[in-house]
Amino acid sequence: MAKRGGFSGGGMPGNMQNLLRQAQRMQSQMQESKAKLEEQEFTAAAGGGAVKVTVSGAKVLKSIELSQDAVDPEDVETLQDMILAAVNEALRQVDAESEKLFGGMAGGMGMGF
Repeated sequence: MAKRGGFSGGGMPGNMQNLLRQAQRMQSQMQESKAKLEEQEFTAAAGGGAVKVTVSGAKVLKSIELSQDAVDPEDVETLQDMILAAVNEALRQVDAESEKLFGGMAGGMGMGF
């Protein structure tokens, strides 16, 4: 009488083991890449360089530099807009680098994520 269910010939367990090893390798690579990303700094400017901001790869604002030309007590809104533009651009740079590092990793397992 033929057995039903289970694995015949041990084919599937080997494939599953390989898949698990590959997943562990990928997880390790992702952790290393994340640590490297978080150590990087991204700088963006606005207003022709009047405002410069630096953020870390962990999206922590590290510094804001303002030129004296950017500080006009009569036009605070423009300074606020330049700061927002520079911060948003620096954060966009972090997102772009993150996508470059992690974007293709899930697809590398052959699972079509």
